[in-house]
Amino acid sequence: MVKVTYIEHNGRVHDVDVPHGTTVMEGARDHGIPGIEADCGGACSCATCHALVEQSWIAKLPAKQPMEQDMLDFAYQTDPARSRLTCQIRVNETLDGLVLRLPERQA
Repeated sequence: MVKVTYIEHNGRVHDVDVPHGTTVMEGARDHGIPGIEADCGGACSCATCHALVEQSWIAKLPAKQPMEQDMLDFAYQTDPARSRLTCQIRVNETLDGLVLRLPERQA
């Protein structure tokens, strides 16, 4: 398990253990974290699992693939450096302690 911290727009913090090999979006969905809607179920065909990665974690994540970058065009209040679709971040041991901030709303 990997600890992931989800911070809602209102500041409420959720520390969750997410199994290796699953996605950050699945961790949020499986623990009922408000603010991650995941309408497409992780197919990278919507932008409703958008989150802002804390600056110190950006370099530890895999690069955005073109499909993710295209879908982020539909997300609410994106940041070019910090915005990610959580369905595209697969959990592994290097992400233990990952911190994400959730937007005020999803697209």
